[in-house]
Parts: sequence; C-alpha cells; structure tokens
Amino acid sequence: MTAPTIGVDVGGTRIKAGVLDAAGQILDRLTRPTEPLAADAEDAIVAVVEDLIARHRGRLEGAAAPNGGDIQDIAAVGIGAAGFVDAARGVVVFAPHLSWRDEPLRERIASRLSLPVVVDNDANAACWAEHLHGAGRGAAHLVMVTLGTGIGGAHLVDGELRRGQHGLAGEYGHLLLVPDGRACECGNTGCWEQYASGTVMRRRAQEVVRRGGVYAERLRQACDGQPERLEGEDVTRLARAGDPASVELLAEVGRWLGLGLANLAAALDPGAFVVGGGASEAGDLLLEPARAALARQLAGRGHRPVPPVYAAHLGVDAGLVGAAQLARVG
Repeated sequence: MTAPTIGVDVGGTRIKAGVLDAAGQILDRLTRPTEPLAADAEDAIVAVVEDLIARHRGRLEGAAAPNGGDIQDIAAVGIGAAGFVDAARGVVVFAPHLSWRDEPLRERIASRLSLPVVVDNDANAACWAEHLHGAGRGAAHLVMVTLGTGIGGAHLVDGELRRGQHGLAGEYGHLLLVPDGRACECGNTGCWEQYASGTVMRRRAQEVVRRGGVYAERLRQACDGQPERLEGEDVTRLARAGDPASVELLAEVGRWLGLGLANLAAALDPGAFVVGGGASEAGDLLLEPARAALARQLAGRGHRPVPPVYAAHLGVDAGLVGAAQLARVG
C-alpha cells in the first residue's frame, strides 16, 4: 500500500494523529485532549481523523496526479490505544486510564469513517515505528518501553511483534515492583508505573512544592505557587536548566525505570531496550540513572552483556507513526 494512511495515538491525556506517506514521513498532524468516557473518546478520534482527511483532500484539490494517475486519498487508519488491546479483534479489553471495557473500537470507528481500521496497543505501534524507522532499526530482539501517563511496552523478535496468547502482552507498567505499594488505576498496588512514569514525575514535583523551602523554589516559580499546575514537561525543562530538585526527581524516576528494565531483561533477554513516550523527552537526565540501575540489578551481571538502553528516535511521534504503518500491513 503506497497511499497515505492516518495514524492515531490515543494516550491517557492526549490524542495525537497524523497523515503519513509510505516512507513514514508525517505530512500533517493534529492533537486533541483525550476524553475519559468511552463514547466521548470515540467521538474525539473520529473528529480528529475527519479533520485530517478534510485537510488532506483540500491540499489535493487541483493538484496534478503523478504520471497521469489518480490522486491518492487516505487508504486506512491505524489506532494505537493505551490499554490491553486484542489486536486480532480490534477490541480494547481494558484501559486503566480511560473507561474502555471490552470496547469494539475497530468496528465502531470503521463504521463511522467508512475506511479500513487497524487497532493495536500504543506501545506495539511505537515499537513497530522504532523498528522500521528509529532506534530499533535492524535489531533482531527489541523491547520497547513507553513512559507517559502510565508505562506501556512491546516485544519484537525477528521482526515480528509478540502479542501473547490473548494479544495482551507488553503491559509492563503493571508488573508488581513494590508489594502493598502505591495504588494503581488497574486495581492492584505497587505497579511499576506508580514509580516510573510521567504521572509519577508530576506527582513527585507537586509534593516537593507543597513541602516548600528553598530547594523547591524554581519548581514553585514554574507553577506560580500552585503545585497542581505542574507538569512533567516543567520538571524536564528545569532539569535541563540545572535545577537540582528537578534533576533529582528525574534521577529518582530513572532509578525505578532501570529496576523495571532489569526485571524485563531477566525475563526476555533482549538485545536492546528503546524508551519512548513523553517522559523520555528528558533524555540522558532520565536514561543515565536508568542505565546505571539496570547494570547494578541485572541478573547474572558480569557474565552477560548489559542490554543498551536507547532513547526513541521518533520521540512522541513513535505511536502515531507506528499506528499508520501498521494500517499498511492490515
């Protein structure tokens, strides 16, 4: 399939969508807030896709088709959804941060758009994108970890995504790290994503501001003394500017990230990890502590290679790029 496709990345807080060509280049993009209720989220997905289709068709009006052929319209839509997704059926079985429960998303979106629709887990989509175009290109055995509102993941072996018996593999964020630890939206306690995610970074920064003191001054200034306004992006920006509190917050999250990666290495023995998602925009401020913790906690350390940990080359675009490319292969 050479015609453009649309990729939609449905996260816990934002819907990111784009029109892509066969080479994975983004031709146009839009972002919308994610609606927590199932019907509203569905409406938001349809709206952003319809907007992109209208804009794409508008650009094609009056354009000359190459070699006298037909102008290529949108061929298909790929959706990467945050949650437990049965890709074979196109059903979101459970989304911890949204109200989807056994949601037949492919069927409902396809019926409204009259286009072929592919639905997969958002981390699977991101992993596929990094395998084709990014940090995981050429890797035979790759594990992707995405840090956003929660933690997602994907596992690729010999160029194929491994989805598990029921299509639900890769929910690494719900690995138990701390027995009887922090409550998680999935209903359990002590899940990995309650210690290493964008949500945790924001929550910990808010706690620092509420405690007060000189140490928190730059974070307090960033939110005008209103900690609920702080976001993970603020922590990253201040850390890059040298704020000690923000650097320490990223290092804390990074250490928890590395601990989880060590567990995944023990279970899956990947050739490499790729870390993506919004929180990964902090780069080495987050990943260097993670690499150190991975090396320190790796089972069999000293007798096996430490898997490299790469930042996703496609950054926050990996999910929508991968969703669009998965739509090409159906």
